[in-house]
Amino acid sequence: MDWNPALLWLALSLLLALAELTSGAMVLLALGIAALFAALLAWLGLPLAWQLIGLALATGVMVPVAIKFIRPWFSPRGVAYGTTGTGVEKGRVYRTLIRDYDGATGIKVNGDFYRLRVQETAATELPLGTAVVFKEFDGTTAIVTIAPPKEH
Repeated sequence: MDWNPALLWLALSLLLALAELTSGAMVLLALGIAALFAALLAWLGLPLAWQLIGLALATGVMVPVAIKFIRPWFSPRGVAYGTTGTGVEKGRVYRTLIRDYDGATGIKVNGDFYRLRVQETAATELPLGTAVVFKEFDGTTAIVTIAPPKEH
């Protein structure tokens, strides 16, 4: 079998697509699609410089498309992965939970349990189901305030 440039680009494309299975960010898949475009240019007989230019242009188009449009298809609705701790949760009301194995009081943010500390009193234990407002993280501790009662 003769390894021409088109087959090399195709092999690189397949390796990048397979490597995407380990990351889930869709960037490697976008690079694999861009390498597939470079394989097409090599198959058409364009020189290496044009193959690289085509790869760069396809990457510039495919990476934003993959992140903005393809990645959301593979993420559950309502979960913003990678945003915990960036301030997105600030001001949201959560209900306290009691962890089974050690009795720690905390809240779940994006599916992860965080121990809590009340900002005003430094209390770390609250009754189950207490409404609290998230303020910030201090390491892995969620700093909260007690939510004001709702008026009917």
